[in-house]
Amino acid sequence: MPSPFPGMDPFIEGVVWEDFHHGFIAELSAAMVPLVRPRYLVRREHRVYVEHDAGDEDRVLRADVAVTLQKREPAPAAGEAASLAAPVAVHLPIPAERREGFLTIRDRKTMEVVTVVELLSPANKRAGSDGRRQYISKRQEILGSETHLVELDLLRGGLRLPTVEPLPPADYYALVCRNHPRSVAEVYPWTLRLPLPQIPIPLAGGDPDVLVDLQPVFTATYDRAGYDYSLDYGEAIDPPLSKPDVPWAAEIVAGREAP
Repeated sequence: MPSPFPGMDPFIEGVVWEDFHHGFIAELSAAMVPLVRPRYLVRREHRVYVEHDAGDEDRVLRADVAVTLQKREPAPAAGEAASLAAPVAVHLPIPAERREGFLTIRDRKTMEVVTVVELLSPANKRAGSDGRRQYISKRQEILGSETHLVELDLLRGGLRLPTVEPLPPADYYALVCRNHPRSVAEVYPWTLRLPLPQIPIPLAGGDPDVLVDLQPVFTATYDRAGYDYSLDYGEAIDPPLSKPDVPWAAEIVAGREAP
């Protein structure tokens, strides 16, 4: 059963994003292969980094539980039995390993990367996070090369990635950054109430763009994961919707549950 929403399903973001991220990348790869073959290959790749908890200033790996003494007792007198003070367990911040998938389009003969397709994660949009620093560094590296960059932001929450001008008002964005002119990105904005759009994927040299329809990719991801029965549509949506979208979404969920 497909999602009851016309495009992105807002119940995914705060609950099953990591699973959705992996599934969407796989479906996007499958959708792109027939569009670019035989000259190009589509490859699923990933980066791995360690993300520290907010406020973990010293960035040191450490155990997850520390035992501290509640109070210091005086040394026992001669002949008295020594006793231990009651311990208190406290949790310490643990760096978490993150794996973020993305796609590369490579020239089949040279294996040169022509285009990188990124799907942003919540960590990429969290202020001060290792994930945001890692991604911005990767973004700058690509923008300093001859590789095209396609950036998909299917998350309503978090900080948007840097642009010189403010992005147009929307819930979701696709940015297409061609290698020429490098400083200009094509922005495709859309709202929660609309289906995911078609976007162009630039290729090498004089080869024309290929158009990828993101809505069937989302639908296939949703169906294969069984989100129709595994998502709890009675829970609150995280992050919260805008005031105009609250009754609209409630009506959609009510219609889904109607016999």
